[in-house]
Amino acid sequence: MNLNKIIGAFLLLLFTCHQAMSGGNLSKNIRIKSIGLGYELQYRVYVPEGVKPNDKLQTIYMTDGQRYIEKGKMNKILDREIAAGNIKPVIAIFVDSRNPDNLKDNRRNKQFFCNIAYANFFMQELIPHVDNLFPTSHDRKDRVILGLSFGGLNSACFGIMAHPSFQGIAMQSPAGDKHIRLASKLYATEDKKPIKIYMSVGTRNDNTSAGRLLKRTLKKKGYDLTYKEVAKGHSWDNWRPLLDDILKNFFATESSEHKGKAQN
Repeated sequence: MNLNKIIGAFLLLLFTCHQAMSGGNLSKNIRIKSIGLGYELQYRVYVPEGVKPNDKLQTIYMTDGQRYIEKGKMNKILDREIAAGNIKPVIAIFVDSRNPDNLKDNRRNKQFFCNIAYANFFMQELIPHVDNLFPTSHDRKDRVILGLSFGGLNSACFGIMAHPSFQGIAMQSPAGDKHIRLASKLYATEDKKPIKIYMSVGTRNDNTSAGRLLKRTLKKKGYDLTYKEVAKGHSWDNWRPLLDDILKNFFATESSEHKGKAQN
């Protein structure tokens, strides 16, 4: 057994002991030194209750991961949706966009603009690292990338650049107008990728017109697209209430899917 496997088994044992009827566990920050990017990053991992070392769970990766924890309460939503039987157990990776040695230095404006080095970091470094430490599925069909605002743009970019590693592409209020229009042109000219897309935009002070253009482009291209518009702005009042919907879109249990079809 290699060192990563030993560390992963130890982490999982700690999580399992800690859970004890308290729901899933959210790790402390874990550091990774990226060769391709040339600097260190940090991330946190949510592991659901009752996970076993031989499990092969689906995963959702989030850019601006610190915000999805602090503002979105995503780990609590995962606990609730898993406990209710609405979604399958999912491991969530919250990737921090900040410099771990100086949290005031937010790198998102360097990382999220169709940065091929950042996409390669996920595909070649972060995903193998996580897969070595945690009981995750190694199948691209079981991975989702989620982001908001410029992170939503990053998800759109990953749909083109990182589709060998991600089937699920989730975008909340992708920004800004100019960049989303360029992404629309990219999707229009590129061959259709084997991805499933969730996209939402607000209708008040959000990138609504550019979002609708991207929606039309994706529909015309024949993508599997779930699209939502919310009468809210570019804020957590828009994004937070959609998180359970995003999770069910990609990770719904069979009973939850049947319930949804019956309601429709």
